[in-house]
Amino acid sequence: MLPGLRTWQLGVKSLALHPMRSLLTVLGIFIGVASVIWLLAIGEGISLKAQEQIEALGADNIIVRSIKPPESASSTSVRTIELYGVTRADHLRLKETIPTVRRTLPIRELRRRFRSEHHNVDGRLVGCTVEYADVMRLELQRGHFITDAESRNKDNHCVLSAEVAERLFPLEDSIGQAIHIDKDYYVVVGVTKSRAPSAGIGGSLAAQDFSNDVYVPIETVRQRIGDLIFTSRSGSFEGEKLELSQVTLRIDRVENVMETAKIVEDLLDRYHDQKDYGVTVPLELLEQARTTRLMFMAFMGLIAAVSLVVGGIGIMNIMLATVTERTREIGIRRALGAKRSDITQQFLVETIVLSVVGGVTGIAGGYLCSPTIVFSQRKFAEWFPSAVENLPEVVRSIRPEVVPWSIPLAFGISVAVGVIFGIYPAMRAAEMDPIEALRHE
Repeated sequence: MLPGLRTWQLGVKSLALHPMRSLLTVLGIFIGVASVIWLLAIGEGISLKAQEQIEALGADNIIVRSIKPPESASSTSVRTIELYGVTRADHLRLKETIPTVRRTLPIRELRRRFRSEHHNVDGRLVGCTVEYADVMRLELQRGHFITDAESRNKDNHCVLSAEVAERLFPLEDSIGQAIHIDKDYYVVVGVTKSRAPSAGIGGSLAAQDFSNDVYVPIETVRQRIGDLIFTSRSGSFEGEKLELSQVTLRIDRVENVMETAKIVEDLLDRYHDQKDYGVTVPLELLEQARTTRLMFMAFMGLIAAVSLVVGGIGIMNIMLATVTERTREIGIRRALGAKRSDITQQFLVETIVLSVVGGVTGIAGGYLCSPTIVFSQRKFAEWFPSAVENLPEVVRSIRPEVVPWSIPLAFGISVAVGVIFGIYPAMRAAEMDPIEALRHE
């Protein structure tokens, strides 16, 4: 039988007589509900950020990247030239022998110092083709990106990232200016907009920071710099020959990506004696990320649910103390004709009211998650800029996303916790002997 209106009025009135105690009990449920929503929202934000980074690589792409074998990295030979990685012959084979490959993007990356007349910057020199800007989601601030004609003609033209342009030419327009790379001069034909760095994804794909990049035609890199790179160390030298740092393959249909990736690995295995390459499939990583997201959210939800249980225990403790405190009141009500069910219902109503109020306020607090996190990020960036700069990109840019189903879930659990943890105190109150209760001082 559901409690009547009179029972609800009595329950609310009893709670109002002890506002501080009721407020502290509500606070426990509020924290539990808000914790469920906050933790799931933060987990969802982190997961969405990871999925965005993977999707930015392209679900229809396969990335083949050169990897320096461990035995080569530990070589102690005085004079060595190490040959490893993806070759131009590999690129040609992948392009011409696999029918599902729609387009290929060869890339050559080197660490270099870029110099203008009065400034210099250490960064990454990227030899690429015109498709690079589209695949890497680069946007032009001014000028143009590398063209097919510039690549065919092996022109000494370059495109600067916004940060490199700002540091090399702080007081003038960089378009049309010349920068010095090794022994050659390159004319600046474009400047890209700032782009957030991508996280390291997969064992063969390192994190990429685009802020210190300079882009030149890949054929120009081959002609001006070549494949051999020498490093002097204590009177000896080490050399390495690397033709391509990475080849990105764009597949005709997403359904063919996994099958094509297997063909790519088999083809490369046939022509490589050592594992000096890695094949990364963003689609596979995306599926793994989605599976991990569910596991992560379940774990976060479990942790948050503990807070609700703690709040429920708080309700039980408060109600048990209330039963003891109101023993004489219970005896008087029983003496005046109240049934055991009436007493049970009154105490259950009190616990339900506490749970519902805590749940509603907890939901309101849950919706404050995103603005609170964003505000905190902005303030910390103002107060501690150097410390924030050293934080991982995901921490600096995370935007919590409230999971819709977490709202009814958290509220339902809060009410259930109130009922479950309120049953025992209510039954204990109802089972009191009226005569003994009246004698209680």
